[in-house]
Amino acid sequence: MYKILKKRVLNEVTKLMVIDAPEIAEVCKPGQFVIIRVNETGERFPLTIGDFDRKEGTITIVFQEVGKSTKLLGSLEAGDALLDFVGPLGKPSPTDEVFGTVVAIGGGCGSAIVYPVARAFKEAGNYLITINGARSMDLLLYSEEMEKISDESYITTDDGSCGVHGFVTQVLGDLIEKGKKIDLVFAVGPAPMMKFVSKTTEPKQIPTLVSLNSIMVDGTGMCGACRVNVGGQMKFTCVDGPEFDGHQVDWNELLGRLNAYKEQEAISLEAWEKEHGGEQ
Repeated sequence: MYKILKKRVLNEVTKLMVIDAPEIAEVCKPGQFVIIRVNETGERFPLTIGDFDRKEGTITIVFQEVGKSTKLLGSLEAGDALLDFVGPLGKPSPTDEVFGTVVAIGGGCGSAIVYPVARAFKEAGNYLITINGARSMDLLLYSEEMEKISDESYITTDDGSCGVHGFVTQVLGDLIEKGKKIDLVFAVGPAPMMKFVSKTTEPKQIPTLVSLNSIMVDGTGMCGACRVNVGGQMKFTCVDGPEFDGHQVDWNELLGRLNAYKEQEAISLEAWEKEHGGEQ
């Protein structure tokens, strides 16, 4: 059992939990993920490691309540425990390398995943530019933390309530158009956002890494549900990734597969909410 030490409500749909998991904290690296099972009847699902503290032996996870399993997780409180918490899994981000100028882009809940990776890029000696986007100001995550570690920091909101009125690709495109030398772009967020980040950098052939964690299920390469076409080759996101060259990802296929089980997911969520009296 893995005890929840802390819980924070970040906004109306996003929660943060600090989990007591010293064996994972001792060896994990930015970009890796864990597989969680809340209880004996719960499904296994992946969450990217949001942060870790080797000294305290803790792992931080940040998640949005979008389906049955994440709502079940979100219903727990500090002092409760998770049945399974397996990791670290997946290949870590290449944060030991000095690329030069790195642009780290987070969209929505993806900002929580980007933060430890961006911090590691900065600690390795890279010049760090961060772009943090969300639909609105109240849904922004890690904006202050990002600003503290950045050489340049930008915020975008779809509704214009904070920072640049628009999308992260607008700021990225402006930087490229102004001739900013960019050696690597690292982006995590909704698949459409990562697609258009990749399309923005592709004409200039700026290396772009994206994290495809949202398509994973089993996390061990056994189920095959996380297949993704990268450069004409079939890859398993959980064991070959979760990070891939954004210019090589078949985005249309990926977006289609992400929506394949929407109906079943909605049915499962509706049944769970009826059972729990509409609890959030």
